[in-house]
Amino acid sequence: MHARLVTSQFQLDKLEEAGQLYRESILPEVRQLPGFKGRMVLVDRSKGKVIAITLWESEADARASGEGSAFMQATLAKNAPFYAAPPVIEIYEVVDQE
Repeated sequence: MHARLVTSQFQLDKLEEAGQLYRESILPEVRQLPGFKGRMVLVDRSKGKVIAITLWESEADARASGEGSAFMQATLAKNAPFYAAPPVIEIYEVVDQE
């Protein structure tokens, strides 16, 4: 299994609006992507920092919808009005999970 981490810095006054967009528009699309296994979103509201972790069956699945893909480009474009800085996208192998 692999995890994709997207670390984003949002404008503080846009954090709730970005969360609503994620739940209503982006998450339903993510759930339909090949290899999707789950997700977790971490938020530091005082700083506007969000870490979205999605789990994927394989590294190929994580990369297929990741950086440079049409899906990720569309997602970044949807969130562009809310960002305070460009997001950082990383992929890791999951070696332990409980």
